[in-house]
Amino acid sequence: MSDIVAALSKTSIFSGLPPAYLHRIARIGLEEERPHGEAIFAEGDKGDRFYLILDGAVRISRMVPGMGEEALAILRPGDYFGEMSLIDDSPRSAHALVHESCRLFVLRKEDLEDLLFVDRDLAYELLWNFVRTLTARLRETNDKMTFLSVTGKF
Repeated sequence: MSDIVAALSKTSIFSGLPPAYLHRIARIGLEEERPHGEAIFAEGDKGDRFYLILDGAVRISRMVPGMGEEALAILRPGDYFGEMSLIDDSPRSAHALVHESCRLFVLRKEDLEDLLFVDRDLAYELLWNFVRTLTARLRETNDKMTFLSVTGKF
């Protein structure tokens, strides 16, 4: 469990949370091992889990009509995906495929909601971490869009 707590503490969503909160989160999750080539989820699937890569690699991709798979990212240990599903009920926006056999920490939305319902202080801290993370991503996207616009690549 200590490796999971350490990994959680290094992710933007959970960074800065006190160790006691990280231990509570680690206790409600589970570890999964996935073989190379397996689909973790597909674009359009119901999203109800967050994944943190402990070992191995995961490929995030989308299917482009007439072209096939377009890889968006290769995620490695310490990276995470599926976090949007903890916030909303929208379907998955991309595919997640095991690029190299991996070990994942999996957090179900339902279990996290139950924990946050009984621990309001943790809920408050986690909410602010989500806000900061999503704000940083929005700024990064705005910067990329501005670059593409200015360089004429948009």
